Amino acid sequence: MDNSGNRRDPNAPSENGNSEQDFQYKKVDDKPDKKEEESAESIEKIFESKEVPSWKKQLTFRAFFVSFILGILFTFIVMKLNLTTGIIPSLNVSAGLLGFFFVKTWTKFLEKSGLLNQPFTRQENTVIQTCVVATSGIAFSGGFGSYLFGMSDVIAKQSTEANDGQNIKNPSLAWMIGFLFVVSFLGLFSVVPLRKIMIIDFKLTYPSGTATAHLINSFHTPQGAKLAKKQVRTLGKFFSFSFLWGFFQWFFTGGDGCGFVNFPTLGLKAFENRFYFDFSATYVGVGMICPYLINISLLVGAILSWGIMWPLIGDRKGDWYSAVYPSTSLHSLQGYRVFISIAMILGDGLYNFFKVLGHTIFGLYNQIRDRNSRSVLPVGSRTSSPTDSLSYDDQRRTQLFLKDQIPIWVAIVGYITIAIISAATLPHIFPPLKWYYIVVIYIFAPTLAFCNAYGCGLTDWSLASTYGKLAIFVIGAWAGASHGGVLAGLAACGVMMNIVSTASDLTQDFKTGYMTLASPRSMFVSQIIGTAMGCVISPCVFWLFYKAFHDLGVPGSQYSAPYALVYRNMAILGVEGFSSLPKNCLTLCYVFFVGAVVINGIRDIVGKKWARFIPLPMAMAIPFYLGAYFTIDMCIGSLILFIWEKIDKAKADAFGPAVASGLICGDGIWTLPSSILALVGVNPPICMKFLSRKTNARVDGFLKS
Repeated sequence: MDNSGNRRDPNAPSENGNSEQDFQYKKVDDKPDKKEEESAESIEKIFESKEVPSWKKQLTFRAFFVSFILGILFTFIVMKLNLTTGIIPSLNVSAGLLGFFFVKTWTKFLEKSGLLNQPFTRQENTVIQTCVVATSGIAFSGGFGSYLFGMSDVIAKQSTEANDGQNIKNPSLAWMIGFLFVVSFLGLFSVVPLRKIMIIDFKLTYPSGTATAHLINSFHTPQGAKLAKKQVRTLGKFFSFSFLWGFFQWFFTGGDGCGFVNFPTLGLKAFENRFYFDFSATYVGVGMICPYLINISLLVGAILSWGIMWPLIGDRKGDWYSAVYPSTSLHSLQGYRVFISIAMILGDGLYNFFKVLGHTIFGLYNQIRDRNSRSVLPVGSRTSSPTDSLSYDDQRRTQLFLKDQIPIWVAIVGYITIAIISAATLPHIFPPLKWYYIVVIYIFAPTLAFCNAYGCGLTDWSLASTYGKLAIFVIGAWAGASHGGVLAGLAACGVMMNIVSTASDLTQDFKTGYMTLASPRSMFVSQIIGTAMGCVISPCVFWLFYKAFHDLGVPGSQYSAPYALVYRNMAILGVEGFSSLPKNCLTLCYVFFVGAVVINGIRDIVGKKWARFIPLPMAMAIPFYLGAYFTIDMCIGSLILFIWEKIDKAKADAFGPAVASGLICGDGIWTLPSSILALVGVNPPICMKFLSRKTNARVDGFLKS
């Protein structure tokens, strides 16, 4: 998931290739007998002797207690990533692994004390994973690093246009929590009536949900439980290392431009152009989770922009843009950085939107045409043989999936009720967002939520932020510049993103529940509880950042929230057009917009074999604005994993995600104590700064005089 693009999209970091573990762990030289071969083909036969608990028993106090603790942990991680670079890896593996570890430890303790009433099951593990991902997911869809923070005066000051009072809404804990509560549940109710069609009839794959289910199933086999313990131990070691490394680095950050994050590892000239390794354990871990193509695409984008384009455009200061404006003004070089990045993001997003929409329409056409013959989508299963639906696993899963029905009237009444409450309350939070704008959004939202959920099942791409950007332009232009169109567009983006994002997340969870025999009712309740927790936890965590770090959102600061400015400028473009762009910037925007579309087209034409050598435009766009420092961290993470795979691929596949998760979690959770220290006024004691020889000589001369 990334704030520039989409959650679980082709450009978002994903662990699908690493998380889907085989549930059979045998020695290579062991020859499996007939019984073993049969069980390897059927997961459910392994669990045949275990009773499936009722949906109410799957919803335990310990599950939600653990979910609450892990939800806070992952919200801190997602929030930090939101406010730094906006690149957020999928944390499903970590959520499933840590959920298994905590509850397994809990039940083992109770078992020894003779107080264990209910054993830990894979269904309960699925409930925990669903609840944790729903909780931390609000930190993304809540827009704390994009549209929501883009409403603030901190970001508005960085744009010379539309920075008047009617287009500004500063963060406040009360309205943020209220806003999220009235918009975050609609997506859940919009897709409930379609769950059988998506999972049973269309047999959509939902690769992330399927991979998570395989992971949870593997944990609850004897062999898988042993491996999970080793993985948790590995995660714990690297969590401790990452946390202590963050603590150590803090001591050297006693001032602006101080600390290891400003270490000119590639030289001072490269440092000026944002090429350096900043010793971030988080982004080394993110690089280990991201596919190699993502990291290479980021590096290509960094070299193209900060290595070539920006120095050349910078030499034309006074011609291509006025020398009067500071470097942070959108009328100077900063304008080229921001708007060319936006052009690439929009080009890539629109291409993938129409591509997934095409997949969706074509898939639906095939389903309707072949419904009588009960054929299934070729992409919906590993084989097109009709006997697949008659397998033992499918029979068992379908039987239990259809057992606990969620009444359609509940979904309809829930959607209409929340829509009415939302249309009545949102105009009070955002005066430019009129009630009839909201009604129009809610009329079209179920269709868009279905398209997003269906497309996600086919391709694993959620185009939530693309739909959000569409709402920015439509509602912003409708409201107009003189009626708070920028604020209305950003608020509409939030409404749309929350609906379509939670819709695709819930259907992913239904797929996971289908494959682990978790009840749809327990999945739905878990998603609602997780979303409710996220609506409180995420604003509180953001508020802590907002109060602790007074330079939050300022370019060049530790938490610069880069995509808040990007989203605000999208809203300005939608309302006021292109008049504010520097000279030649619009021409370059057209070139890079078309370039993003063409590159994506070529990737699809040449096929998967050659597409893996062609960079992704969305990933290339991210460093255009931010620089190369985090890209170098991620490439080092990729290099570590690549060498590890060459030395011992089996071990790298098994423990790579655990190492990466430990690095991300440890560094991410350090932000909690560092925020508290900042709030109480405890500052780091040392400033470690790097100067050129000439500057150092001048400083020495000044001190001696």
